[in-house]
Order: sequence, then structure tokens, then C-alpha cells
Amino acid sequence: MAIDPSMEPMLEVFIYESTTLLEQLDEILLEAEKSKSFSEDNINEIFRTMHTIKGSSAMMEFTGISTLAHAVEDVFFIIREEPARMANVNETLFDLVFQASDFLKTEIESVQNSGEANKDPSGMIGELKRLAAVMKGEAAPAPAAAAAEAAPAPAPAAPAGEPGMVRVRVFFEDGCQMENIRAFMLVSQLKDLCLRLDTIPANPEGDASLCSEIIKNGFILDFKPADSVEDVLHAIESAVNIKTYEIIEPDQPAAAPEAGGAVQPAAPAAGTAPSAPPAKSSAPAPAAAAPAGGAGKVKQSLVSVNQSKLDQLMDLVGELVTSESMVVGSPELRGLKLDGFHKAARELRKLTDELQDVVMSIRMVPLSGVFQRMNRIVRDMCKKLEKDVDFITEGGDTEVDKTINEAIGDPFMHMIRNSMDHGIEQPEERLAKGKPAKGRITLAAKNIGGEIVITISDDGQGLDTGILMKKARENGLLTKPESEYTDKEIYGFIMLPGFSTNKEVTEFSGRGVGMDVVRQNLEKVGGSLSIDSKKGEGTTFTIKIPLTLAIVDGMELAVGDSVFTLAITSIKQSFKLSEEHQVITDTDGTEMIMLRGQCYPLIRLHQLFGIPTEVTDLHEGIIMQIENSDKVACIFADELLGEQQVVVKPFPKFLAKYEIKQMGISGCTILGDGSISLILDANNLLNSYH
Repeated sequence: MAIDPSMEPMLEVFIYESTTLLEQLDEILLEAEKSKSFSEDNINEIFRTMHTIKGSSAMMEFTGISTLAHAVEDVFFIIREEPARMANVNETLFDLVFQASDFLKTEIESVQNSGEANKDPSGMIGELKRLAAVMKGEAAPAPAAAAAEAAPAPAPAAPAGEPGMVRVRVFFEDGCQMENIRAFMLVSQLKDLCLRLDTIPANPEGDASLCSEIIKNGFILDFKPADSVEDVLHAIESAVNIKTYEIIEPDQPAAAPEAGGAVQPAAPAAGTAPSAPPAKSSAPAPAAAAPAGGAGKVKQSLVSVNQSKLDQLMDLVGELVTSESMVVGSPELRGLKLDGFHKAARELRKLTDELQDVVMSIRMVPLSGVFQRMNRIVRDMCKKLEKDVDFITEGGDTEVDKTINEAIGDPFMHMIRNSMDHGIEQPEERLAKGKPAKGRITLAAKNIGGEIVITISDDGQGLDTGILMKKARENGLLTKPESEYTDKEIYGFIMLPGFSTNKEVTEFSGRGVGMDVVRQNLEKVGGSLSIDSKKGEGTTFTIKIPLTLAIVDGMELAVGDSVFTLAITSIKQSFKLSEEHQVITDTDGTEMIMLRGQCYPLIRLHQLFGIPTEVTDLHEGIIMQIENSDKVACIFADELLGEQQVVVKPFPKFLAKYEIKQMGISGCTILGDGSISLILDANNLLNSYH
């Protein structure tokens, strides 16, 4: 069903919170499955996750999501009450919860794309109810009874006069929405800090109509601290979306006083202030009262921001960097002695650099999320292929630009599936080869200079150059005599469209679609892929991707009256041609230069782009050796103008029909004097000469 228009403002919050909770759920499930049991913390966390998703989706009227979450919650309510009941259903339990997690993620993705969630989870709910019945020792499931048993008991009324009880009234931030769910999440955070915890209203998560009551009267917490009142108050203060809180008398009515009454929110959360100055409570507060407004501890606040706003902010910073270069490098200032101006310009450059660093850091996200999804793929394929694999991740805290992080999900998935399906052998086959029955796949990332290097390696059977060459020959892919192909060139065949060595099409491979997609997606974000393998021992894929696509460190080259920019990470060396360098021409008429016993193609930029120049003698200009992945070539330009940090600007869409990128130009940038410099794409330059 489509979403109620009145609920649309809450949709983004619902999608974000549910997606985050389901990612955490997968992480918990994978960890628990490795240890073959759920810890007490795992059980409580899964119960709370499902309880939250159940309440928020019910409020949004996504019935399928809500009922399935409720069914999983029922199962974990049983486990929470008596953990021993899951002893005989461990494997089934894991499979069902993983299936439920997949269903919920698919439905939430559908909500995000179309605003609707229409799939029917009744079959999965029936399986969960049967599982619950088995765990309770019943012959057949009794849905109504199970639901009644699983429902949490209502919280008792506030105990007037019980020693040690403290009453706190909490107000949430204006406009934060879903106040009933936020109240439930606050209770979940405080539960372990209290010997007793009751709320008014009780069980807020199940009824969205309570939001208006919580907004009007606040959310009342009656608690008996396990340790100290300060611990509980600090947890309240540190919770997300708390505007103010106050300690009131336990016997004080739950309804908030009218304007001008004695009691008002008295302790603002960090960084906020109540709409009116707080009045003192009608009775003295206990010694552990909430910290005074001026002395309260500052809490860290997290804000979710639409990515389009971050993109816009990055564009504005790029414009600022460009404008600053244009001002400082203005031709009108040449020859003038302006000490004060240059001092101010240096300070401006320092501030723009700092601003640029901050904005780039905002866009950086860790790779751990992508790594976690790969963990799930390995787990599912192990079951379907009946293989046993130990998946190891390293460097998940390495950060990349969010745009790149989103672009590499598909390449990672294809390479992991390739390692699982083609690389890792069946356990009996591994034992026959003297290997451990359990295979190993390692996904590792590290930051090296201005780029991220990611390796995906396995200890499987490796790539067989003979089989690859035979398949390439059959498909008519060979462009030179077979004896001239190096191993790396033969490995590169697997990245050609339609190339597959699988004889049968399976769920995971065999159609020749996969590794070619990997290469295309990586090239879109300026990345490269190289393959190394040893038959019988395993294969390693090495990916190199830039930290960010927005601003790069470049080397400016002059060719005639034109200025080109080349990313410094692509330059291996630059040199003037001397007697020790031999220039030859191959049978195709391509110029080659001999460096340390190796021949490399020589690309004259003025010929490639048809630019008139007086520098055509190789001894007069400058030669740069560039590389990308395993491809190397040399380019010839008039001169080097120096290193410059540049803001990358994409070409207008109407230029796409001219295939400019295939010619070796990836974008453009504006120089300090206002002129435009084209940015050379080392990857496409090298592809055209290899």
C-alpha cells in the first residue's frame, strides 16, 4: 500500500533508522552464527531492534514489515525468557532470521524507491510461528496464544512512596517526529541502569497516537537506579533528540502544568535552550539533580544530511578554491609590490585549505559497511555451494569518499562471488590437494598516499592460463601470437565482456557478466584493477581507487597554447630524452621508447589532440612515464608547468556523444588565470595504446 500523505515527513527518518538497525542486525547474526549461539546481549539487541521496527512500521502503516518484525520479536521474547529453548533449533533459527532480515531490507528499499511495501510475508511468519511452537514444546503453533504470551506486560503505575524512586519528565526536540518510538529507545538505553523502570505512558512504541500526549506532557520516567541517579541522568542527557529534562516529585501528576505553573523543563540538553527560562521545581531536588544549564556536560550530536547538500557544499568549496586562485594569480598584480596583499592571500589560502579538508572529511565514510555486506555474501554462498570458507577483513575503518564507497559495492560483490565460485574448491578436493578443508578469503584495505589500495585474495585453485587462453582462442579474442602473451595479459581476459570459463550457467556465474562490470565501475571512479594468480595456490585482485573524485593533486603540462592536468598518482617518472634512451618504431608505426631494457609506447599529445606546437623534437620537450594497473606508457609534452591542486569539473552531458573520455580526457578544471585545463585520464590513454 502507498504511504499516507500525512506521514511523508517521517518517511526519511523511518528509512534511515530501519536501515541502520537492519545493518546492525546482520552484523549481530553473522557474529552469533560463527559462535553457533546467541549471547544475552545479542538476544536483547535483536529483540529491541525488532520491537523498534515493529512499532515504527506500524505507525507508518507498513503492515507486512510490522507483522514480520513482530513474529521475529515473539521468537526472541521466548529465547530471552528461557535461552535454553533455542538449543535444538539453532541452524533453523539463524536461517529464518536472515531471511526475515533480507525481506525487511527489500521492503524498506522498495519504500525508499516507490513509497510502497506490498510483499506478503505470511509464509515466513508461519515458519517463525512454527519455530516458536517447537521452542515452547507445543505440538502445533497457536498464533493468538503465542502473541499473547510474547506481548510484554504493561508497565505498572508509578509506585508512590517507594524508597529510592525518582521521577523525571523528558521533552524531545521540537519536530523530531516519532516521539513514541524515541521514548521506547530511551527506555531501552536506561533499562540496564535501573533496578525498576516504569513509564507514563506505558509501552509507547505500540501506539502512534501517543506522540501528541508526549509532546504536550513530556515522557515520564519513574526509576530506581541500580547504582546512582547521576548515571541515569547522564544517559538521558547523552541520548539523541532530548531537548530538556527535569526531576519532579514522584507523586506529581503526569500532565504538564499550564503556562505559568511551577514546574517547567529544568535541565536543557547540551547545546539547546528551553523556549522559556526554567523555573525551579516546587520542591527541593535531590542531591543528584540534573546539572545546571550553564554547567551541563556537552553531548556529541549527530546530524543526518542529504547527500545532495554535501555535493552542493563540495561544489561551492571548489568554486571558492578556484576563485581564490584567480584572485591571487591575476595578471594585473604581476610586478606590483603588495606585501600586505600577499600576507592576506596566504592567510586566505590557509583557511580555504582547512575548509576544503573539513568538507572532504564530512564526505568520508568507512569501508566497514561494504565489508559487512561481503561477509553476508560469503555466508550465503557457503551454504548454497556447500563450501566452508573463513572470511577475513582488515582495514574496515579505512575511509573513502561516499560517492566512491557506493560505487565499489558491485565490484566487491562480483569479485567475492568469483573467488567463492571459481576459486575456492570443495572441502574434499582441498583435502586431496593437501590443503585445509576450510578455504580462506581475505578482504583488506589500506591508505597509501593519495589512494586506497584494496586486495581480495583467496587460497583456492588459482587461474589456469591454459584454460583462459583456450577460451580466448575459441572466442576470437587474440590479437597477437599466443606466445607473446604474458601471464598478466592472459589473466586480463576474464575482464572482457562475455568471457566465462564456467561450462554451465549457475545462480552465481556462467553468463560472462561480472568481471567486465567490475572493471567498468572501477574506471568510472578513477580506479584500476590488477590480477595476480598462481595455479593451485590462489588469486589476488588488487584495486586502487582515489580518496576523492572532487579535488586532485595534478601536474600541469603545456602542449602548444593548451594546458593539460594529469593526476600525480598516475606519473611514474619524468625525464628529458638523452643518448641512453633509444626510440624505435614497431611494425604498426607506433613509436616506442626503450627504458631499462623494456619498450613502452610513446604518445605525442600534440599529435593525439591535433594541437599546433613548435616543440616536436623529443629532445626539446619533456617525457613522462605513466602507469595504471599493469599498463605503462610514455607521453610527450612541451614542458611541465608545476604541481597544482585542482577542482575536477565534469563535462556537460551534451558532449557525451563525442566519446571524449575514450580519447583520454576525463574532465576539466579552471586555472588561476581563469583559463580551462583539460584533465588527462591515464587509464583511457593507456587502454588506447595496449
